[in-house]
Amino acid sequence: MIPGVTQIALVGSLTTDKPHPKDADMLVTIPDDADLVRLAVAGRRLKGTAQQRNCGADIFIVNLAGEYRGRICHWRECRPGIRASCDARHCGQRPHLHDDLDCVQLDATLIHQPPIELWPAIVRRCKVPRDVDGLLLGTLVDTHDSVSPNNALERTREG
Repeated sequence: MIPGVTQIALVGSLTTDKPHPKDADMLVTIPDDADLVRLAVAGRRLKGTAQQRNCGADIFIVNLAGEYRGRICHWRECRPGIRASCDARHCGQRPHLHDDLDCVQLDATLIHQPPIELWPAIVRRCKVPRDVDGLLLGTLVDTHDSVSPNNALERTREG
């Protein structure tokens, strides 16, 4: 279980009928003071699995007030001065948070009503692609009572 996670949602091209989505985008709601270490580990696993398929993955972080805070940093070592090319506003100030607010902004509707919520309950707000419904949501529905935030990220990674 990842402490502090209150919601996990699937956003982006996997929620559309796009024939070959290039990435898996997750939206995770977590308090501003939550430790991001375990979420960063899950994010790197998700990204690594996606890269094996020539795809990408991102975990977008939203706080409890619904404000976009950035993405999980994809570097294992995340602190000031390590990566000269880091475009985060405050690289390393909050470990594992890539606050790329100059590059990425999320629409308020996407944050407050994501296309597919995975945890704590499955909520579909769009026509769910058949493969996502069968491979991901079908698995989560079968075991939803025992799904923790960590398991939801792991199941998404495997799907």
